[in-house]
Amino acid sequence: MSESQPHLTVVGEPTAPNLERLERPSFAVYEGPTSADGRIFRAGTWYHGIKHANNDDGGQPYDVWICAPLHVDAETVNSDDGSVGRLLRFRHRGRVIEHVMPMEALAGKGEEVLKALMRQGLEIEYNQRRHVPAYIASHHGLNRILATTTRPGWHDASGAFVLPHRIIGDADVRFQDSGKGAHLFTERGSLESWQTDVAHYCQGNPVLILSVCCALAGPVLSRVGVNGGGVHLVGDSSSGKSLAQSLAASVWGNPGIFAASWDMSKGGIEIEASSRNDTVLILDEIKRADPKRVQEMAYAIANGTGKGTMTREREGRPKLYWRVLALSSGERSLSEHAAISGNSAHAGAELRMVDVNAGTRTYRAFDDVHGMAGATFHRKLTTAASQHFGQIGPAFVERLVKETDPDHFHRRFTEIRDHFEAASPQAGRVADRFAVIGLAGELAIEYGLLPWPATSAARACRQLFLEWLASVGDGNAEDRQILTALGDFLALHGDSRFSDIAATLPNANVRQRAGYYEVENGKRLYLLNRASLTEAASGYGRERILRTLETYGALAKTDSGRRQKNYRLPGGGSARFFVVDPDRLDTEREATA
Repeated sequence: MSESQPHLTVVGEPTAPNLERLERPSFAVYEGPTSADGRIFRAGTWYHGIKHANNDDGGQPYDVWICAPLHVDAETVNSDDGSVGRLLRFRHRGRVIEHVMPMEALAGKGEEVLKALMRQGLEIEYNQRRHVPAYIASHHGLNRILATTTRPGWHDASGAFVLPHRIIGDADVRFQDSGKGAHLFTERGSLESWQTDVAHYCQGNPVLILSVCCALAGPVLSRVGVNGGGVHLVGDSSSGKSLAQSLAASVWGNPGIFAASWDMSKGGIEIEASSRNDTVLILDEIKRADPKRVQEMAYAIANGTGKGTMTREREGRPKLYWRVLALSSGERSLSEHAAISGNSAHAGAELRMVDVNAGTRTYRAFDDVHGMAGATFHRKLTTAASQHFGQIGPAFVERLVKETDPDHFHRRFTEIRDHFEAASPQAGRVADRFAVIGLAGELAIEYGLLPWPATSAARACRQLFLEWLASVGDGNAEDRQILTALGDFLALHGDSRFSDIAATLPNANVRQRAGYYEVENGKRLYLLNRASLTEAASGYGRERILRTLETYGALAKTDSGRRQKNYRLPGGGSARFFVVDPDRLDTEREATA
């Protein structure tokens, strides 16, 4: 018995066509009952074959129903890695299902294809399932070619905004995934109900306004050239931080599903960020993060690039990429949590995940509970966010894609950014983040999507930015960390590792000596040796530490232009030390001066 190469016959959409004769072997798709070769074929994908007992006979025709009507509509090209696939289409319970299948899934017996299609509801004749991959592979020279992407968000080649369940914008592009991931972008209720029951009560609450606008700012980042990063809501347990995050999550989907957690590896963070590209990454409870890795994870979120890996053939795998703002929460700041593991805080990590006070406001995280008790206000908004979600985010993007002036968003951003005063470049980067969050809110107000007065979003973001600026100062973050570390070191070891330089004999009680001190006008000046200087500000080189001390006038004495001063030692001999004025290390006093 042998079979020749099948041809493809597609009868699309007619109700009851009449085909006089079938070409065999061939595949055929019938949308309804179809008459051919003297019999009626029910709707579905068929294989019309022919069996040959020997080479001389004409063969015996046979027909096999493979599956429900399955159409191969186009060739796909993945914009992320260039891989080729097929766009498949079928119906399940009245819904049109589209599935992007990579061609590599046809390798072997095609079991991955069968799994993906059956998972989404395609009815397949089990005993004939081997024909399904062959049917798909029989489509060659497809005229329609469309782009696909494995990431949600802006599709740069087409200008469309891609979500797993819809494409916003006039472009022939599709989202490509395995179908196994969680459905993050879901909808319930209506935009009007969300505006009435959720957005209305955010008014008068800077933390809630910031959270909602942070969720809307993701699609705006690329339009104004601002990098990703995050804000970290800090407050005691049950202060309202999680509610603020739930309201932000309701912009794009079900808060219980869309929100993520710090309880994952760095690789997990990369996957979660990529799956929410150009939207918002919500991370609850920083105390669940690994203290040794939390700063590294903050860097990764802001930088938008995953870790490079290699295949067995020692070729680089495609990295994960994303552009996202993170809305984090916790009872501790990022630097406090990192310190649990003994790691010193990195200024860069703190700037990428800046603290927002969500615990000591009028009503803990809230400033206005709209005449309700705090607990009642919390329950009302929690319930509302769980019943109305996923509407405003896509509606906001629908308005963004209609803007044809490429400079419009830059102009609007500049107008708002001018009100976020920051002297240092580092504070300026944080100001950019708060400003783009405010911009997103103001645009949504103009579009009629947020029922708030004009400028209320920008004012709330500016208020929280100024609160952050007042708490840390407008100086260089690395300088601030170095001064703080030195001050803490002197406070901790002032009497145990230092002794009076004016003493006649060495102090035998000092172990692991860090230096000496001398008293001038009733104040101690600390004389640090070279080793203790770098030990005190661990993670920074000596030259960087000295540059900070000079900038803030903390080097009290020098010799002939040198940064060190020579002293006679108790018991004889001499040595050079860095003379530090501890009063100049008080960053909190400098910030409030």
